[in-house]
Amino acid sequence: MKKLFFSLANFTAFVFIIGCAAPYTPAPQILPSYVRKIAIRPFVNNTTQYGLEEKLTLQVINEFVRDGRLAVTNNESEADGIIVGEINKYILQPLTYDANLVTNQYKLWILLNVHFIDTKNNVTLWNEPNLEGIQIFYDSTQPGGQTEEEVRQTLWDNFAVDIVKRTYEGFGSVRSASEKKVPK
Repeated sequence: MKKLFFSLANFTAFVFIIGCAAPYTPAPQILPSYVRKIAIRPFVNNTTQYGLEEKLTLQVINEFVRDGRLAVTNNESEADGIIVGEINKYILQPLTYDANLVTNQYKLWILLNVHFIDTKNNVTLWNEPNLEGIQIFYDSTQPGGQTEEEVRQTLWDNFAVDIVKRTYEGFGSVRSASEKKVPK
């Protein structure tokens, strides 16, 4: 009898644990049906690196045009929604050195704040603080290495895809850094 009780208790605990382990899947946040045309405001560059904002803005525009689900306009007064963003952190960190203390490997970490404004109701539909891009790469003098510019372009491509994905698929579709992780 005691053995049957423990077997039943174990089975009940197993069913309870399996029931609690179901992954959380938030409801998709669908854009309002009246949002058919968007504008991408030029990104603001809050870093000391020159010219980052132009390439990121152009890449985001190109990704929305390539996607084709929303029309892209340059005129914000014609747009139903506006993508607004700023580049807040640009951290190039050396990771490894050779015997002569020359850097072999770097980590490039870029953080953005991006949000989407519904111009019809003048509300922010979504906000993605600390959208992060990280690339670890070998110096271009190393076999298979890349230049900093090539790595930046990879990050712009990834950010553009993430921003389009965030616009259509909603919360949880892209990765952001925790506020505690961001250096002050």
